[in-house]
This record gives sequence, structure tokens and C-alpha cells, in this order.
Amino acid sequence: MSQEELAQDPELEELEQQEEEENKVFLQTHEKISSSYSGEIIKLERGYVEVRLEATADMLADEQGLIHGGFIFSAADYAAMAAVNERNVVLVASECQFLSPVKFGDEVNFVALVRHKDGRKRNVHVEGFVLDIKVFEGEFKTVVTDRHVLKLKLLEDEDTQPSGQSGVF
Repeated sequence: MSQEELAQDPELEELEQQEEEENKVFLQTHEKISSSYSGEIIKLERGYVEVRLEATADMLADEQGLIHGGFIFSAADYAAMAAVNERNVVLVASECQFLSPVKFGDEVNFVALVRHKDGRKRNVHVEGFVLDIKVFEGEFKTVVTDRHVLKLKLLEDEDTQPSGQSGVF
């Protein structure tokens, strides 16, 4: 069979579609995030995500059109959580730099990549760009927990845990 005939083979095409469906990644965390304030996922793969944030009037910090950095951080954090994509992932630390201001009307494109896995810990590198200008860069440290962070038993009974220790993570 020639390559052209293979490309037109309906059974082969169906098999490729099935394979594509099996390899699809679905968002498993932070499902209730508002895309209006934290961005919209454009591309989602295992350990990698692209998020786009439209800088709107609701994000304005002043009359000059400056967007409040909290919205930029929120989108970067969302990108990091989606890159980890575990149901119970939480942010435990971050180190970031705001490299250039974002203004009303800008489209900020974030790229997040899980760079390190160690047990429950994940380190995610996130960069944000307006056109080709890097406006944000950060390292996000996350932990994947067995249960939702609000359902964790933060302190064990005094009888079962030595004084001063807690069972957080």
C-alpha cells in the first residue's frame, strides 16, 4: 500500500483518532477558576500548559491602564497548577519576577512546565509573554496531597503525635 492509500484508509484514520483520544489530557484540578481573571487554557499536556490572559478593565490598577500584578500572578499560578494537573495540588511557595508592566488590552501568554518531581513535590517553571516581551518569570513549588487541603487533618490527637509536630504534608 502506498503512503497516499494509507492516508486515505478509513480504518487507519479511525485507529489514529482512537489513539489521539486515549492520549488526551483533561484538566483534573482548579476546575472552578474564572478564565476572566486567571486566564484560559489553550494547550494542556502532561507536565505542560499554555494559558492566555486577556487584560481587561476589571484588572485596572490606575487611570494609566496598568494591570494589577495580582491578576498576572493568578494566571501564572493557575498555569502551574494545571501543568501539575493533580486533583489535590496546592501551592506552598513561589519565587517570581514581574519583568515588565502589563497594560489594559494586552494578551499575556503563559507557558508552564513541570521541571522537577520528587515524591509529592513538584517544581514548575512559568513564563509570561506579551508578544515577544517576557513580562513574568517564576518558580512555583507545589505539593500533591492525598485529600483536599481543606479536608486534611492538620493536627493529630495529642496522644498520637509528639508535642509540636503536625501532620500537614
